[in-house]
Amino acid sequence: MIDRYMTEDMNKLWSEKGKFEAFTEIELLVCEAWNKFGKISDEDLNVIKEKACFQIERIDEIEKITNHDVIAYVENVAENIGPEGRFIHKGLTSSDVVDTALALRMVKSVKIISEELEKFIKLLKEKVIEHKNTICLGRTHGIGAEPTTFAMKLGIFYEEAKRNLKRLDEACENIRVGKLSGAVGTYSNIDPFIEKYTLNALNLKTCEISTQVIQRDRIAHVMFVLSLIGAGIEKIALEIRHLQRTEVREVQEGFRKGQKGSSAMPHKKNPILSERLCGMSRLLRANLSTSLENIALWHERDISHSSVERVTIPDCFHLTHYMLKKSINLISELVVNKDRMLQNIENMNGLIFSQKIMLSIIDKGVARDKAYVMVQRNALKSWEDNSKLIDNMKNDKEIMDLFTQKELEDKFNLNDYIKNIDYVYEKMGV
Repeated sequence: MIDRYMTEDMNKLWSEKGKFEAFTEIELLVCEAWNKFGKISDEDLNVIKEKACFQIERIDEIEKITNHDVIAYVENVAENIGPEGRFIHKGLTSSDVVDTALALRMVKSVKIISEELEKFIKLLKEKVIEHKNTICLGRTHGIGAEPTTFAMKLGIFYEEAKRNLKRLDEACENIRVGKLSGAVGTYSNIDPFIEKYTLNALNLKTCEISTQVIQRDRIAHVMFVLSLIGAGIEKIALEIRHLQRTEVREVQEGFRKGQKGSSAMPHKKNPILSERLCGMSRLLRANLSTSLENIALWHERDISHSSVERVTIPDCFHLTHYMLKKSINLISELVVNKDRMLQNIENMNGLIFSQKIMLSIIDKGVARDKAYVMVQRNALKSWEDNSKLIDNMKNDKEIMDLFTQKELEDKFNLNDYIKNIDYVYEKMGV
């Protein structure tokens, strides 16, 4: 991940230093387990715990010879310990350490994401409450449809974020597993006690069954949920981009003092953050596809997944964390132009009431298809010459034979469209 989009919390876990720290935590617990099992003396264990450390530069130096990063790590730790270093990695295969460390870091990363997602959910709820009575134009196919509220838009995002938090919890439990079962997963050179003791200390569960690696459907599950979180953020960002267009101007990203929108045009205020978030969501989805492809490996394992995961897993956690932080900024600083929202409704010339009037005509005993045509011919005239729908209808004898002028005017009541909207808020608990 480039520095621009890297977050400090994630970097502590996904840097090379963070990786080898996780390796060391596991290796020391394994030695402790062998001590409990009677295979490493108390004296040797004390020396191991006291002297165990690594130097990334030295690991890189050894790897140039071994062409194997885990062996290079083990040799570096062992040489720092001395003779007692022979017990490091006892009975293990590389994937025991790599996959258990990966699961450990993924669990910690998911918790970081969950905390940020909870903050975002709280903010969205606050904004839903704030905009319960902010009436705006609802659109389908990008075309003005009927009135809604800005709270309804935000409520869609709020409920989806809540679902994603639940999905994230489920995915976290699915990845909260480790394995210390040796080559091909048969415990041929390690007692199951070592695995149970170590994983218990790490607050990880044991796999019901594994090959030499933890099965990658677990990782794909997490990556899928991260992609869903990204897609949910993209949905918000895309809505803001549409609503900020010059012709709409109902919302606007916060524009800070000293900020510049364009190198060429000083007047520009562009939705740059929303656009950035939309692009990042594409990265999450692209990385998900590789995680799905990593599920199928040769026999008990190959390492075709390894090179992919070194890039995609850290990147996805960095991106998701960054996107959530920026989404909180985006919604916190969002400018909502209530007057423009009402003006855009007014600019529809009453066309938003077409369904309500059609239903009123049907209630008078007119067949639905005929009622539709009666309203449509007047609506199309409004589209064509920018006239008011109510004026066209007042000049339509067939319609005025059904209504008095006051009855017709009463149908053009904006508040009728939000009279039952509290039911939605009640269901959401806001």
